[in-house]
Amino acid sequence: MATLSSLSSTAFTNSNPNSKFLSPMLQPYLEQQQQQIDPPETDEEDDRSPHSNKPIMPNMSPSTGGNPNYNSSMDRSPAALLHVSFNQDYGCFATGTSRGFRIYNCDPFREIFRRDFDNAGGIGSVEMLFRCNILALVGGKDNPQYPLNKVMIWDDHQSRCIGELSFRSEVRGVRLRRDRIVVVLEHKIFVYNFADLKLLHQIETIANPKGLCAVSQASGSFVLVCPGLQKGQLRVEHYASERTSKFILAHDSRIACFTLSQDGQLLATASTKGTLVRIFNTHDGTLLQEVRRGADRAEIYCLSFSSSAQWLAVSSDKGTVHVFSLKSTLGNLRSENSSPPESDLARTTSGSSLSFMKGVLPKYFSSEWSVAQFRLLEPSQYVVAFGHQKNTVVILGLDGSFYRCKFDPVTGGEMTQLEYHNFLKPG
Repeated sequence: MATLSSLSSTAFTNSNPNSKFLSPMLQPYLEQQQQQIDPPETDEEDDRSPHSNKPIMPNMSPSTGGNPNYNSSMDRSPAALLHVSFNQDYGCFATGTSRGFRIYNCDPFREIFRRDFDNAGGIGSVEMLFRCNILALVGGKDNPQYPLNKVMIWDDHQSRCIGELSFRSEVRGVRLRRDRIVVVLEHKIFVYNFADLKLLHQIETIANPKGLCAVSQASGSFVLVCPGLQKGQLRVEHYASERTSKFILAHDSRIACFTLSQDGQLLATASTKGTLVRIFNTHDGTLLQEVRRGADRAEIYCLSFSSSAQWLAVSSDKGTVHVFSLKSTLGNLRSENSSPPESDLARTTSGSSLSFMKGVLPKYFSSEWSVAQFRLLEPSQYVVAFGHQKNTVVILGLDGSFYRCKFDPVTGGEMTQLEYHNFLKPG
């Protein structure tokens, strides 16, 4: 899932998790996924009954932040944006600011609600759980709302935290599923049962200051990918099967970014070089395809599959978002029974119009390039996801920018900008 954060750094020692509930109300809410954050289409009164289909997160006024103790002096200086990330189906996105957090709808674009804390405490990470009332929060910036070594489970129906996970080192990232909470520390990953916060699994990793981790979202299967114990290596866990952990040596350089398809079958990876993106089969580690972002080094900020895994979007510090076409055979992994030996993975590359010249021309000339591109004007960090409208992408920046663009899947080329907003400066 696409995430950008600028969490402050704090020194702790060791990582010993401790969890507790502040309320017994978590499980019933998780079982009632119809309680969503979208505002109602009518002005009918919301009785907030346990079985109501009406939203549990109110559409709060941007001028007051929905805070009953709101102080108008809080608006005198703009809030700093610390974090931006999409939810699991890319229909919403969350932002953490130096004052609290906000939730937005992508299509149509609108602010759904915000929480500005009385003491203007910063939130460095916000993880949504699809569109329900539960969020995972981590403090951030110079004045964190919560300690940086804690994950707070926020229930916006009650407007308070109902659970927490405490550690002896700084939390680098959080990932949510309907049944699991995954917490990423710099050298370890913890997997919890969501209903009771019971610890289920611990994973040791190489140094992971960016909190890299990806989890699948399809029901019935749970795939987790995280850094391994050596440079360029990724570890794949299939929790629904009895198989042992799978290790993929994806790159010679350190891993910079990776993502999973929704069903967890496909894994896209990029290294710190940022020139190539590789797509792997998570079941057997087979390299299925390799595409080229460019020739120069770049920092990859985000990788994102479309819902059908037909397309892959990439953003980097070069200021261009690329869309790549994935092979049609990638959607038929279940029918594939054979794969090349693992020793050949590093040499397996996909073809292109010049693939017949392999071995004659440098590898650069036989690379697969992006189908469509969108060039961003402002220098910032951007995350990208595919929109719910056909052949569209949504781009979010840490400068507050929101772009919706459309690409032509046949002719490709430059994308068409359909929409732009700055969600830090509404209006």
